Amino acid sequence: MSGTKAALWIAHVKVLDAEAYGKYAALAGPAIAKHGGAFLARGGRYVQLEGNDRPRNVVARFPSLEAAVACYHSPEYQAALAHAKGASERDLMVVEEG
Repeated sequence: MSGTKAALWIAHVKVLDAEAYGKYAALAGPAIAKHGGAFLARGGRYVQLEGNDRPRNVVARFPSLEAAVACYHSPEYQAALAHAKGASERDLMVVEEG
């Protein structure tokens, strides 16, 4: 797999229902790990310099852009995501390192 670039999964989240979002987080972590993802930042301190302020920010590194997108579409992650819908306002993107 030489030449494949790692990718960052970046989520900006405002939690509206902590209990439901906790269920999402409990299931999402193992789904992300299963697809080669590793958390670099998970809800730590931050400074909002521009744009919409969402108090929970998560960054995970995946072996490739394709691995991150496959994780998102996987049955395991979609099962987790069902708990986040309605329980949060989220922006999620994947960007290739370069």
